[in-house]
Amino acid sequence: MVDVRRVTLPGVGVLHSITTADGAEVAVVAHRTGRSDLVSRPAGARDDDEAITVRLEEEEAHTVAELLGGTRIVESIAELDELPGVPIDWVTIDAEDAIADRPLGQVPAASGVAIVAVVRDDRAHPSPAPDFIVRPGDTIVAVGPTEGIEAVFRAIHEGSAGGSEA
Repeated sequence: MVDVRRVTLPGVGVLHSITTADGAEVAVVAHRTGRSDLVSRPAGARDDDEAITVRLEEEEAHTVAELLGGTRIVESIAELDELPGVPIDWVTIDAEDAIADRPLGQVPAASGVAIVAVVRDDRAHPSPAPDFIVRPGDTIVAVGPTEGIEAVFRAIHEGSAGGSEA
């Protein structure tokens, strides 16, 4: 099984990368805009100067994913992203995030934003209760206005400025 490293890039999107059997690194940066960057670094490369980056528009990225045999989860999220007027985004929790090992109810509410699921170890917990304890490695899925989702995710990472700390 290939290990996939996932890194949230605040304000940008998400980076997924793998290291091939021969030591090369292949990564995809999925931007919030729908655009993607495909990045390849040869085995033994020590800096970013040796990396090759190809920028893909949304339709091109979907085509490459289909050619490579994208997973059902990626296809499902892509279908959700295509629903008009329903912005959806997700964030993976790291140990240093303010909400890690705390109840989900400590995340401040944002107008029109709903946390619709928490994914833990390939299992979805839909409509999690406020007392649901968020663990490092969990993925929180939110629906609502983009600005509101960004504010909620900021609070998840950094804690809230006022009221109860997340």
